[in-house]
Amino acid sequence: MTRPLIRNLVCSVVLLVALDGAVQAQSPPAVAALPDFTGIVQSNAGAVVHVEAKYSGKSRMSGASGQDLPDDEQDLLRRFFGMPMQPSPADQQRISVGSGFILSKDGYILTNNHVVEDADSVTVRLQDRRSLVAKVVGTDPKYDIALLKVTAGAPLPAVTIGDSRALKPGQWVLAIGSPFGFDYTVTQGIVSAVGRNLGSQDQPYTSFIQTDVPINRGNSGGPLFNLQGQVVGINSQIYSSTGGYQGVAFSIPIDVAMSAVEQLKTRGYVSRGMLGVMVQGVSADMVKGFGLGAETGAAVTSVEPGSGAEKAGLRAGDVILSFNGTAIDQASDLPPLVATTKPGSQASVVIMRGGKRQTVPVTITELPRDKNGVETASSSQAKSGAAALGLTVQEVDNAARKSLGLQAGEGVVISNVNGAPAAQAGLQAGDVILMVGQTRVGSVAQFRAATAEVKPGETVLLLVRHGDTTGFVGLTLPSK
Repeated sequence: MTRPLIRNLVCSVVLLVALDGAVQAQSPPAVAALPDFTGIVQSNAGAVVHVEAKYSGKSRMSGASGQDLPDDEQDLLRRFFGMPMQPSPADQQRISVGSGFILSKDGYILTNNHVVEDADSVTVRLQDRRSLVAKVVGTDPKYDIALLKVTAGAPLPAVTIGDSRALKPGQWVLAIGSPFGFDYTVTQGIVSAVGRNLGSQDQPYTSFIQTDVPINRGNSGGPLFNLQGQVVGINSQIYSSTGGYQGVAFSIPIDVAMSAVEQLKTRGYVSRGMLGVMVQGVSADMVKGFGLGAETGAAVTSVEPGSGAEKAGLRAGDVILSFNGTAIDQASDLPPLVATTKPGSQASVVIMRGGKRQTVPVTITELPRDKNGVETASSSQAKSGAAALGLTVQEVDNAARKSLGLQAGEGVVISNVNGAPAAQAGLQAGDVILMVGQTRVGSVAQFRAATAEVKPGETVLLLVRHGDTTGFVGLTLPSK
């Protein structure tokens, strides 16, 4: 009675041993350990600085302190900013904080333009807690970079510049900066995408590095490192519907920035190439009409008289497929390529015209400085109207309108903060502007009309939806 049972048990044991061996044989190789960033931080933290820019004038709240607002509006400000509305002098200083990094031992420092734009004074704090007064050598709003210079009396630690063109999605990257004022905070993640154009009218010439590195307010201008400890980008923006980090961050490629740095040092401004065309994306309807194979390329809508494009024979209706050997997948791919092309050089432009591909040589001219808004620290002039507020707005799409609980024709969303007034007021991309003064706005045209008469030195009161909170924000324009 017991012998068959013993035989079955033995067979079972043999079978289990065999199965276990098979499982082990099919097991995947051990996963490599996560990278250790300790060495990168120890080698480079000393070259990262805290940047502080001061602006004299009225408070970022309405008027000098918000005391001239009705009680109910003051209450909104208290809840929106989480701070009491106490009186302050009319000449109260406003402070912008960000990050930066030392490029060379003689004290050149790189940061974002929006950190220091229009500031009356700029100081940087080093890792050893020294504070040094910084001179703004030059700025470029279109790339959102600013070059500073400090005198330390001794050689300073400097970063090593890498090659952002070698980055690939999936690679590890590391950020060091001062989010919320916490100096030398280290965060890490991976490259999510490269060559990401945000379609912004304020930064049409930048193809960003997209990462999932946690970036927050105060990280702006700080370095993005690769695993070799080289700087490959400048942390610049986040994409957020709440104002806080939501997993998507954007950095300016260091190759673009360093090209601009050399120009700021030598001439005080950044020169860009100009093709001389206006373009738009290719829609599904255009594919058949233009004889294209897919919705790729940039459709020419107009050609500027006297430009290199006109002299080369480009015309409205042409579809640009590639520029100097680089394919144009969408219209926003073209401006960054043209901008970095040296004026006076010849570019090879492949177009589709009448269903046939053609290669057209075009001489690139220089983009006039008044068309790209480039200013140096010494030539900055007062602005008026919507541009002076330091932000860009766009229409609120139906999905966002529904999620925010907005009615049809209510509000415009901030797509980019690119100037000191909006940055100092704490406005962020994703905030929704409901009113300008006493005027409700529901479109970009209405917003521009409501801000058209704003003059330097004036304060504009905006009703802003920030996440689940709505409150008034006062923007005081620089008077000089």
